Amino acid sequence: MTYQGIDVGTGEAIAVTFDEQIQSVEHLIAPPEGLPYLAPGFIDVQVNGFAGVDYNSPAASHEAIGESIRRMYETGVTRFFPTVITGSPDDMTGALRNLARAKESLPEGASMEAFHVEGPHISPEDGPRGAHPRRWVRPPDLEEFRRWQEAAQGNVRLVTVAPEWPEAPRYIESLVREGVVVAIGHTRASAQQLNDAVKAGATMSTHLGNGADSMLPRHPNYIWDQLADDRLTASFIADGIHLPASFLKVALRAKGVERSVLVTDAVAPAGCAPGRYRLGEVEVVLSEDDSVRLADGARLAGSSLKMDRGVTKLMQLAGLSLLEAITMATRNPARAARVPLRQRGVAPGERADFVLFRFDENERSILVEKTVVNGQVVYSRN
Repeated sequence: MTYQGIDVGTGEAIAVTFDEQIQSVEHLIAPPEGLPYLAPGFIDVQVNGFAGVDYNSPAASHEAIGESIRRMYETGVTRFFPTVITGSPDDMTGALRNLARAKESLPEGASMEAFHVEGPHISPEDGPRGAHPRRWVRPPDLEEFRRWQEAAQGNVRLVTVAPEWPEAPRYIESLVREGVVVAIGHTRASAQQLNDAVKAGATMSTHLGNGADSMLPRHPNYIWDQLADDRLTASFIADGIHLPASFLKVALRAKGVERSVLVTDAVAPAGCAPGRYRLGEVEVVLSEDDSVRLADGARLAGSSLKMDRGVTKLMQLAGLSLLEAITMATRNPARAARVPLRQRGVAPGERADFVLFRFDENERSILVEKTVVNGQVVYSRN
């Protein structure tokens, strides 16, 4: 099969020939008018739920999970990491087991690239703990990780941990040796603790600027320390709610686009009407302004962001170019989370995961027209 489009990276018209992988990329000498843009498919490494489905629920039906993935295809997502947050040991292993079975049995399962476990080894303190239930926060435990990995059939590839636990450096070293990417998040760690975590092998910061205290010392603090550390790639929730434009601009300048990743941190209400939903064992409310908060209204609890909207927000709020915003949604997460055959963009030998879209230069927005996974069209707007 061959698709034609405008290469986001070069602005040139190309023809991409593919089956499950890209066979060739040729430049068009006389391209037709009105070609859409063509880019690698979006990769979201932090998705707690979507389209009314909570991936933290061990009882989530596979049919509903499949439908949620099909809805995600409409936003240009081709690969994602279902994310399980802090909960009871039984609920967390149950959710991972259910997701692993769904990945194996569903036609859409290939898009569940790997799993992200966010917690329970995070700060127990109000503020950095975020919306995670305090009663289930606990120290890093390698045996617990192995129980997760057994339940997940080896699919846990990203774990978020707070470095202030005394056990954290050794825990991080062990996970890294097993091929797992370790991210720092939901933390109140000191500069020394952060440095120790990075030396042990941590390479990412989870949704930097969120899962944090509302008031911090001017300097030093754990946000500045992570921004300044060039060994860390940071993910950001670019929905205009979690981070103000000023912070997003400064953070992206500090990390550089090359060390920055767009995530949605989407929860079950994403793609749904305003109302009450579940995130693990807590009740959350999706409001008319698209924010998702705990039922008491006190704290944000994930987002309703979609990846295509996140790309648009990066351009509108942070002033990024189309190429920069697309890179944060494609090659950067592939590299940071070690997604195979997705790290070189639209190139021969890479997986045939594409998104074709229209770009409104005046509005700085995109509109997804077609999504392709493993060479198969999984969404077409027309």
